[in-house]
Amino acid sequence: MTMKKLSAAFAAVCLGAAMLSGCSGVPANTVFSADDLPGKSIGVQQGTTGDEYAKDLEEKPEEGKEPAKVERYNKGADAVTALKQGKIDCVIIDNEPAKVFVSENEDLQILSDPFADEDYAIAIKKGNSELTEKLNKAMQELKDDGTIAKILGNYIGDNKGSYQYTSPENVDRSNGKLVMATNAEFPPYEMHDEGDKIVGIDPDIFQALCDKLGYEAVITDMAFDSIIPAIQAGKADLGMAGMTVDEDRLENVDFTDSYAKGVQVIITRKK
Repeated sequence: MTMKKLSAAFAAVCLGAAMLSGCSGVPANTVFSADDLPGKSIGVQQGTTGDEYAKDLEEKPEEGKEPAKVERYNKGADAVTALKQGKIDCVIIDNEPAKVFVSENEDLQILSDPFADEDYAIAIKKGNSELTEKLNKAMQELKDDGTIAKILGNYIGDNKGSYQYTSPENVDRSNGKLVMATNAEFPPYEMHDEGDKIVGIDPDIFQALCDKLGYEAVITDMAFDSIIPAIQAGKADLGMAGMTVDEDRLENVDFTDSYAKGVQVIITRKK
């Protein structure tokens, strides 16, 4: 067989198999809405709200439907890599990091229907009402003067990069250090810049709060599911990592008022 005929034959094989797996060996997408999730392999970042939603599909499937299989990863980026490699069928994750991942991977897409809506707030050690009240008061002031809206707009929407929060001069930091636990794998809420500094929406809001309250801002990076234990153990004063307020977490920590709205979405392969 000539090379020309061999190439044509190979192309025909690939075309015939494309509906199932494609020449790369990566399976075709089979998730087109949340209704398709039963029986599928779902990737999540361990300990996140996406993990909680997927756990219900795994442990409490609807009558007559197969349970989902949940694969848990330390980083959302690792779940996305597994999706690209065909090891899982989809990823459930927050909308803003999902948009970042999809913008960097043209073979992935976000399904148009949101999976769930949620509120982001700051986690604080249970019973620490003094700090909760201080943060809520400062946060309301930052909402009223437009600072939080500007910080969010700097990372999300049509005006990205238009505003960078900076601390006022001569801030009194006599109240000491305030330690924030986070997981810097959640762009644009928290991520490492080129110099490995932790930047994003949550660090900026945290800095603005510390400026209001007279604290030195200290940020500690850790695994997402270590944040609440760190607060409980007194290793951190608070946690900010695009954290959703839900009943399970409220059993272990208190939360401030919400500072942002989140949406859980489903990422799939395009083909």
